[in-house]
Amino acid sequence: MTSVKTGNKPQGKPRGAYAKTGMKRVAILDAALAVFANGGYRAGSLREVAAQVGMSEAGLLHHFPNKSALLAAVLSHRDDLSATLVPMDGDDPIETLRGLVALARYNASVPGVVALYCTLSAEATSPDHPAHDYFVERYEGTRARLERTFGLLVSAGRVRAGFPTTSAAFMTLALMDGLQVQWLLAPESVDMADELHAFLSGLLGAEL
Repeated sequence: MTSVKTGNKPQGKPRGAYAKTGMKRVAILDAALAVFANGGYRAGSLREVAAQVGMSEAGLLHHFPNKSALLAAVLSHRDDLSATLVPMDGDDPIETLRGLVALARYNASVPGVVALYCTLSAEATSPDHPAHDYFVERYEGTRARLERTFGLLVSAGRVRAGFPTTSAAFMTLALMDGLQVQWLLAPESVDMADELHAFLSGLLGAEL
């Protein structure tokens, strides 16, 4: 509905209503993340998500038209939460790498979310999976940012000239994903943050 003007003062949806809509969307995303993390994406239902936030399924569909759209928003929401720990676009490459270690440590506190990510990333290798494009773009974007980070380290003289920035980006992502799977299988056998810290320190040739 468009706003109606009376004189020079526009009359429309109050700002507070917009804020409440934003808060409701965040509440839905948090609930969906919990539901999908607990039972998996395929088993988690829109009705269950709606019940978590005290609304009807029809009300939820007002915010997200279908389950695939909700999944895409949930994954982006998770990335937003992760971005608060990892300054991927900053100018201090050391802080970026330390942020990755902090993220690995945080992930150890949310096993359901880690399990959801690992399961979805494997399932999404199928081109017809609703999260396929998300994971393709996420890996491409993250690799590019990590390559930039390692490039900054080269420019700052923190690693040797000719350091393989592209390979380092691939290896860092592969290690993080592999550690998550091993940790899910046997949490007591591996500390994701410590292993990542050791790996990155080895790449730098100095304590991170």
